[in-house]
Amino acid sequence: MREVLPPALAGERLDRVVAMLTGASRSEAAALVDRGAVTLDHEVVTTRSHRVAAGAEVEVEAPERTADVGLVPDPSVVVPLVYEDADLLVVDKPAGLVVHPGAGQPAGTMIHGLLARYPELAAVGEPDRPGIVHRIDKDTSGLLLVARSAAAYDALVAMLAAHDVDRRYRALVWGRIEAPTGEIDAPIGRSQRDRTRMAVTMRGREAITRYEVLRRFDVPAPVTEIACTLATGRTHQIRVHMASIGHAVVGDDRYGGWRQWPAHLSRQSTLALHRHWLHAEHLGLDHPVTGEPLAFDSPLPAELRSVLDELVAQSVPSTPDELAGPTPWAT
Repeated sequence: MREVLPPALAGERLDRVVAMLTGASRSEAAALVDRGAVTLDHEVVTTRSHRVAAGAEVEVEAPERTADVGLVPDPSVVVPLVYEDADLLVVDKPAGLVVHPGAGQPAGTMIHGLLARYPELAAVGEPDRPGIVHRIDKDTSGLLLVARSAAAYDALVAMLAAHDVDRRYRALVWGRIEAPTGEIDAPIGRSQRDRTRMAVTMRGREAITRYEVLRRFDVPAPVTEIACTLATGRTHQIRVHMASIGHAVVGDDRYGGWRQWPAHLSRQSTLALHRHWLHAEHLGLDHPVTGEPLAFDSPLPAELRSVLDELVAQSVPSTPDELAGPTPWAT
């Protein structure tokens, strides 16, 4: 939501203004400010006590709120874990699983499954998305942090805002990317044409994606396997950024993937995925409570690995080493 602040709110604290505008509690509003979800005159402000001025334009990227009936734990939702302790969970989320309830998805989400196993999560963070400090899209697979304690929640929100969590993704995109590395520095915000989509826009918030080419393939169509690191964590960031430079993620019809489908290529091709080819493969961070260094890696799911295997089987490498596969990340 976006509002121009009236004179009556001049001098108020930013977290109080956000609470009034969104209907959130004061602690929820403070969490929104902390994680960079609030802008004043198109600039991100992360200081809760910041005093606002009359006429300033405030924009809040608030999550969809669910009905105030509480979340009902659902033990039928299977949530794979790669790590757990008293403060932190690390989930290896499968594609197709929604992280938390929202518009159109009131039940059957990851958080419903986690609440059945860890009921104490209900008291951590925001009531309609307890424990959640960042998200990955429904059809993206891979690693996700969940706070199990209030101390871990506050620390993780601050760490993510300060870019102190190493998040790496693997993607397959349309076309040949010739440069071995690149950086996309372009603000992302809600599309003015379709508010359910994100877009590169000067009215958006800072977003930086860095990528490294791992392999290039020309058969059955030009595609490039890349590794991406996020300096920021905007909604749909990699998908929007790669589409903006003409290299939409394979399988991502929402952000132009089907528009780049080669005319000669059969719709029965291995590249005709039912999800986008994007996987959150690595997380590195210091434990939010103990400070212990932690690193986690998730192998590619079978449906993504099979695409690469077939590309390798069909293709001639651009360089002698390319088909050997990507060099493992140094951790």
